[in-house]
Amino acid sequence: MLEFGYPWLALAVLLPLLLRVRRQSGSETALKLPALAKLAGNTAQSSGPRFGFRTVLASLLWLALVIAAMQPRWLGEPVTLPQQGRDLMLALDLSGSMEIADMQLQGQSINRLDAVKLVISDFIRRRQGDRIGLILFADAAYQQTPLTFDLTTVQKMLDDSVLRLVGTRTAIGEAIGLAVKRLNTYESSNKVLILLSDGANTAGNIQPLEALQLAKAAGVKIHTVGVGAEQMVQHSVLGRRMVNPSQDLDERLLTQLAEDTGGRYFRARDLNELNQIYQLIDQLEPIERDTLTYRPQRSLLHWPLALALLLSFVMAVVNIYWRGIVKHVV
Repeated sequence: MLEFGYPWLALAVLLPLLLRVRRQSGSETALKLPALAKLAGNTAQSSGPRFGFRTVLASLLWLALVIAAMQPRWLGEPVTLPQQGRDLMLALDLSGSMEIADMQLQGQSINRLDAVKLVISDFIRRRQGDRIGLILFADAAYQQTPLTFDLTTVQKMLDDSVLRLVGTRTAIGEAIGLAVKRLNTYESSNKVLILLSDGANTAGNIQPLEALQLAKAAGVKIHTVGVGAEQMVQHSVLGRRMVNPSQDLDERLLTQLAEDTGGRYFRARDLNELNQIYQLIDQLEPIERDTLTYRPQRSLLHWPLALALLLSFVMAVVNIYWRGIVKHVV
């Protein structure tokens, strides 16, 4: 159905009539020129229709502008949102170590952040009916998106995240504390935090174990993912050697965070292990929600504006033609 954002602006259609009435009721003295009088006498039959055509054009132009100002929009059919879902907050590590290229994709080495983005992107697309939020952390923790059904926005914010965006260290405690704070603003019996990191807590004003107590008190279940391979070939002037690029990963801490809140710890040495998080989330019991209905809107503002532009062009052509006739008569 058609709807207007500001329907009361329809009263503006009467403004030209009010101005005309006021002008006619005033004591104005008409200035008569011989040339115009001659033109009126010689073209009495043709001037009327031309004047009427110009008046119609001006009226249509004003009407189109008024309609545009009223903000016309088309309302689509009502869409009912899913009545079941989960509240999931994603916390992604953006510390400097996420740049290590120890993950494999089709035989090519990619860094940890790109690998996590690939998996999370597919994960987000499969979360229809769930509310997703995104937290990025390094030296500190920042909320990129609150819990929302708008998965497209969450995906866009994930794509825009880059290494060292918020520092180079790892503030795991602050990430958990911020997630608990945001999840507490929603009434839900299914509050889940999925924390992905490749290191140990090295920054932040909140220690991880302090944040753990906050999560337990708020009923937040934490699932942790330790990202990074255990073996990697390193090239140097002395040749090739095998190193452990995940030696800084605090698996003990991540395991405690998960087990103490009823969650699970995942060790993601490659993309296949990282994908295991799907099975966990799909097994979670969805919560019941109140029925939410919305109607998609599509703006129609461009149509009356386009009509007004076209009428302006036509009026300009008519005025140029009319002035040519007047000049010829004079």
